[in-house]
Amino acid sequence: MLCKEKDLLLFLFMVLVHRLFIGELAKKHKVYALDLLGFGWSDKALVDYDAMVWRDQVTDFLKEIVKEPAVLVGNSLGGFTALIAATGLPEFVSGVALLNSAGQFGDGNKESKNSEESPLQKFFLKPLKEVFQRVVLGFIFWQSKQPARIKSVLKSVYVNSSNVDDYLVESITRPAQDPNAGEVYYRLMTRFMMNQSKYTLDSVLSELSCPLLLLWGDLDPWVGPAKANKIKEFYPKTTLVHLQAGHCPHDETPELVNTALLDWLTTLTPQVSLQTV
Repeated sequence: MLCKEKDLLLFLFMVLVHRLFIGELAKKHKVYALDLLGFGWSDKALVDYDAMVWRDQVTDFLKEIVKEPAVLVGNSLGGFTALIAATGLPEFVSGVALLNSAGQFGDGNKESKNSEESPLQKFFLKPLKEVFQRVVLGFIFWQSKQPARIKSVLKSVYVNSSNVDDYLVESITRPAQDPNAGEVYYRLMTRFMMNQSKYTLDSVLSELSCPLLLLWGDLDPWVGPAKANKIKEFYPKTTLVHLQAGHCPHDETPELVNTALLDWLTTLTPQVSLQTV
């Protein structure tokens, strides 16, 4: 029998979780839904976005709101955030569950470049590159926030696209109308998404100590099952559940995800709070 649990949910698209995932969990457990800074209904703060920003957001939430050990559950970028948060505040995290998590393994053969910038690079090429990036990414952001484009992308990562409805599309387009949304997108793409090698899965997993659950949509065109298999091989305290779903298994196959998650929670000792990211 499960004791009281708390869930802190951090998802790249938090709207996907609200409908079918959190509702069922909340029947037996206390659930917190937390948008990552810059996403969803969270503030579109003009900060230098970095994995540590979201880690600090989650760990502060655990310390100030939850105030007891919890399980972190995250999808996509929220999954990688859950991992980093678990290593940053291990005494508050009793387990981590990942659904098609973001993050990449490091390239051991890749040599780091520590050479200093030349005056040409610093004063001409770098500013020129930034201007070009702003123009290109500005156009991509404008295009990507159009309802038709959002629906098309969602359908490409959902095996069962029946839940790709107007509610879901609007839940993504509305936050994108924030005046700062375009600048946040630019900072995310240039300072985090294009520099993911700074924080690798192997480096984070090497610091993890709690049980890990992988609920993996094997038909995801973005993050396939090979990553899940590699995580399990790298981190022995891993339970892997394969699902016939795409990038968002919690919205495509919520019954299977809920069952697998709740079954796994009964194996945790001591049984504690659940949090989704």
